[in-house]
Amino acid sequence: MVLLLFVELDPDLAALRPLGPFFAVRPLPGTAGEPARPLPTLAHAYGILTSDVYGNPLTFRVRKVAAALRAPEPRVAASVAHLGLAARLWSIALGCAARYGRLPDLDPGLLHWDPDGGAPEDLWLREVRPGAPADADGLADAVLLGHLEPLAAALRSGHRLAPGLLRGNAASALVGAARETDRWARANGVPGTGERTRALAAELLTHPLLSGTGTLTGTSFRRRSCCLYYRIPGGGVCGDCCFPSPPRSSPHAASG
Repeated sequence: MVLLLFVELDPDLAALRPLGPFFAVRPLPGTAGEPARPLPTLAHAYGILTSDVYGNPLTFRVRKVAAALRAPEPRVAASVAHLGLAARLWSIALGCAARYGRLPDLDPGLLHWDPDGGAPEDLWLREVRPGAPADADGLADAVLLGHLEPLAAALRSGHRLAPGLLRGNAASALVGAARETDRWARANGVPGTGERTRALAAELLTHPLLSGTGTLTGTSFRRRSCCLYYRIPGGGVCGDCCFPSPPRSSPHAASG
């Protein structure tokens, strides 16, 4: 018997906070957690909506990451920025599936983002309203199609990022979010929640947009591409990297 412990969807998504900072969404506008200045939505970041007020928030973010990490070229920073946003979005969606048994509407026009913030990315959800079912299809629609596809398109328009690299980032972020959710569930005596989360992640990895990105064994994942983090000064290879150690080949290697 799989024990699932759900709570009712609440206006602040407070049940996500115990899972950690990658899962939490900031309080709604009009509360004490409201940002001090107007912030773009992720729809602005993806280019779905445009506004002279916000400029290009995704370009701003990539430049900020590049400066912070001393990235040798913009595409490295673009990959790291993509991975950070993917991790946040998967964490929120999987966290809601685990804690609420349903997703709120995660439309890019409802999620506000601070491209000048730290890590993990600061996100505000303008309104909590029922969204997609908390199954693999619902998660794929909400995150893969609703966010990661337009995000990848926006980044590829300005940077030489191979589709395989971006799909690998999406898969890596998914498995990382599932691993953290499973760890929380086991620590809090609801292993059935972790089991369901692992099953969701495994099913999502069969989606056409993620299929072939790597090999999942339990909660361990070995991707078939590299996020380029090894090219950052002092950076090594990630735990799920296709390389056992930083390659010494050309700077354009491992982009796909």
